[in-house]
Amino acid sequence: MHDIITIDCEYLDLPEFAAAYLIVDNGRAAFVDNCTNRAVPKLLSALSDRGLTPQDVDHVIITHVHLDHAGGTSHLLAACPNAKVLAHPRAARHVIDPSKLVASASAVYGEARFAELYGVIDPIPEDRVRIMEDESSVELGDATLRFIHTRGHANHHFCIVDETSRSVFTGDAFGLHYPRLQGPGMFSLPSTSPTDFDGPLARDAIRRIVAERPDRVYPTHFGAVTDIDAAAEQLIRHLDFHEQVMLDAQGTDLPDEALTEYCQRRLQDYFRGLLHQHGDLGAQDAIWSFLDLDISLNGQGLAFIANKRRKKAREAAAS
Repeated sequence: MHDIITIDCEYLDLPEFAAAYLIVDNGRAAFVDNCTNRAVPKLLSALSDRGLTPQDVDHVIITHVHLDHAGGTSHLLAACPNAKVLAHPRAARHVIDPSKLVASASAVYGEARFAELYGVIDPIPEDRVRIMEDESSVELGDATLRFIHTRGHANHHFCIVDETSRSVFTGDAFGLHYPRLQGPGMFSLPSTSPTDFDGPLARDAIRRIVAERPDRVYPTHFGAVTDIDAAAEQLIRHLDFHEQVMLDAQGTDLPDEALTEYCQRRLQDYFRGLLHQHGDLGAQDAIWSFLDLDISLNGQGLAFIANKRRKKAREAAAS
């Protein structure tokens, strides 16, 4: 028997915002993404609901090390004695030694807020981490899970192709698909959060996922998507706009420190217009409260790349 269970991690106390997935095949289990330490009891409860124990977990898989995907990895692994972490080559070092990741996130959130959101993130022994190269695979029961590297959102991102269910677990590489935004048709948005956004690579990742011809994809944000071609077309169109905002920001006369606000304002105007055409969702304050974090992070990511390019151009001009 092969089964996929969507687990609502209630990240930031928001329902249907961030998911983890439990894959079960013939009594063996794997988790895909795990959110934060606060979500781990939910993951273990989902396991128990299927009549399984933590000893039945073979793989703790993280699509990338952003903390809404991988913040609970050490806590979950401690509960699952037979499991190994499966990670992208560029992600593995941050799992084994999370000090840089913790320091960076603590600087963004402040130590008190970081502790509230993520708790303690412990190092994971190297012998419990397995690096998954592009097109490598592992077995789960009688099923095969294959890994494809998908840069663009993050340089340390991969997706997981479940050959048995003809599904792909896409992390953030296939965008964000919140159930509350699905009105008279699909509404998807990309994630361009700091610090690795690359427009061409992000579009390539989407096309590579589509080329697998899956029956469904499972983005971490949130739940199964079946209208894959339409979602891909929409995401690529949005990515085109995001990339243009980044290029426009790079070319403005605004000081570097003003670019984040510039990018965020452009994105707010863009999505407000789209949502007004989508069942008039753009007029609902609750929708904007829900989207505020993603639009803010997307603007920060675009501004970061615009500033990085400016700095490189200045250095080249001065040399």
